[in-house]
Amino acid sequence: MTVPKTLTLSNGVEMPIFGLGTWQSKPEEVVAAVKAAVKDGYRLIDTAAGYLNEDAIGQALQELFAEGVVKRDELFITTKCPPDELGPDAIEASLRESLKKLKLDQVDLYLAHMPGAFDKDFKQLHEVKVEDIWRTLEGLYEKKLTRAIGISNYSIAQVDRILKVAKVPIHNHQVELHLYFQQKALVEHAKQHNITVTAYAPIGSPGRAAFVLPNGYKPEWPAAPSPLEDQEVAALATKYSKSPAQILLRHLLQKGIAIIPKSIHEARIIENNRIWDFELTAEEVAKLDSAPQNPRLFWQDFLVGHPEDPFKEEREQKA
Repeated sequence: MTVPKTLTLSNGVEMPIFGLGTWQSKPEEVVAAVKAAVKDGYRLIDTAAGYLNEDAIGQALQELFAEGVVKRDELFITTKCPPDELGPDAIEASLRESLKKLKLDQVDLYLAHMPGAFDKDFKQLHEVKVEDIWRTLEGLYEKKLTRAIGISNYSIAQVDRILKVAKVPIHNHQVELHLYFQQKALVEHAKQHNITVTAYAPIGSPGRAAFVLPNGYKPEWPAAPSPLEDQEVAALATKYSKSPAQILLRHLLQKGIAIIPKSIHEARIIENNRIWDFELTAEEVAKLDSAPQNPRLFWQDFLVGHPEDPFKEEREQKA
C-alpha cells in the first residue's frame, strides 16, 4: 500500500499528510527543530499562537528560504487562533499578528483552536457560538489571508451545526487521536463530509508530563497507559525493525489521517520520517484498530461551564 504524501482538501489545496508538531517547543529550540525537519523532507509545520513560538518559526522559515533549502510555496504552514482571541472582533487581528510573527503573507491552514471563546481576561464569552467563529474564519479565507480554514477540538454535534450554516466547507479538523483514543465516530463523520482529519498526540503525547504554562502552572494530567508500550505495537516494531513510535505513526498514515508528531531532537525528527519504506498488513491494521479505548488525555478543563464545551457529555460519562 503506497500512502500518498498529501491529502486533498475539499477546495483542492494539497496538504501534506505528515508534518512537525511544535507544541511545547521553546523558541530557542524550535528554530533548529524546524530547520532539521525541513532539511529532512518535512513540508508541513504546525504551530499555534498559544504555543508562543511563531516568531521563532518565522525566523527558521526565513533562514531556510535564504539558504535556498526550500521555497515558500513548497511548505504548508498551519497555525491556530487561541481561545482568548476567538471573539468575532478579535480573530482577524489575531491572524494578522500570527502572519507578522511567521513573516508570511498567508498561512496555508488556519484553525479555531477551541470551540469556546474567551476575552483577554480569559472570561468565558457565552454569547459567542461556533457558528459566529466559523463565519469570521470564512471572511479571512475570502480575504486570502489563509488558503484553507478548519477547527480543532470540536464535537461532532458542533461540526454539524457549522455544516448547516457554512458557505465555505470545513477543510480540516485537528483532534487528539492515537492508538488508545482513535475517535472512530468522529473520523467516520469527517470522511462522510469530506473533512480531512489531523491527529495531534499521535503517539500518546509522552512529553505532556513535562508541560508547564508560561506562568509556571503545571497541569495535572490524568495517568494513562502509553501506546508506545503496547504489546502488539512492540511485536510489530520487532517484526519490521522499527521503533514503536514508527509503528504508531504508520498505522495512522495507512488510515488516511494526517499526523504531526512533535520533537525538538534532530535524531527523533529524522526517525519519525522513516515510515515510508514498510507497510502494515490489513490484519495488522485491524489488530491495532481493536486496541482498548481509554478516555482522552487532554480535557481542556478551562472549557468546563462554557456552553460550547465540546467534551461535556464525555465529562459526565467519566464522572
